[in-house]
Amino acid sequence: MIEIFTDVLCPWCYIGKRRVGAALADLQGRDRPELVWRSFELDPGASRTPGETAAEAMVAWWGDQAPARVAKIQAIGAADGLELDLHAARPVSSFDAHRLSHLAADHGLADQMMERLFRGYHTEGLDVADLRVLERLGVEVGLEAAEVRDMLAGDAYAADVRADERRAAELGVSGVPSVVIDGGPPFSGVQPPAALRALFEQAGRSRV
Repeated sequence: MIEIFTDVLCPWCYIGKRRVGAALADLQGRDRPELVWRSFELDPGASRTPGETAAEAMVAWWGDQAPARVAKIQAIGAADGLELDLHAARPVSSFDAHRLSHLAADHGLADQMMERLFRGYHTEGLDVADLRVLERLGVEVGLEAAEVRDMLAGDAYAADVRADERRAAELGVSGVPSVVIDGGPPFSGVQPPAALRALFEQAGRSRV
């Protein structure tokens, strides 16, 4: 089993998703491992109200180096076919987005849901803390509107998000995207697809 610890707000996680997908695509015709998306909030205390953009927030972390770093992230994303607009994305609480991903997983739509959340936040600048936005995105990948609405109105899957975060701590995951194979040590998901494929193949041989 491959577990990917990720947060919708992280541009590197979107890049990692693309690279993991490419690595797994190269394994067609072989026994492909189960892929499980795990929740990891980068900022559990984040507001549900959008404020400054991701690019603006990076100024506080990197100062004068921020524009160059933003440009680098966007260039790396573009090389993987992704449009990352850090000047439109506005960090918010990702907790409900994680709950939505768990609902989607129960319907076999986890990968599609993560892709739509990533694209909505990083490319379209959508507010992924807005319950109406989350409902629309859930419906777009095939979930029933009423089920998504009812889930978001309550606390369903909150325990699942917390369980993922506890598992992250137990496994030593401290950042995202982190990949864990069969409960082994975590490693970065932002590696070239060929390197990831080699790790997946090695894990597959060890199971034989």
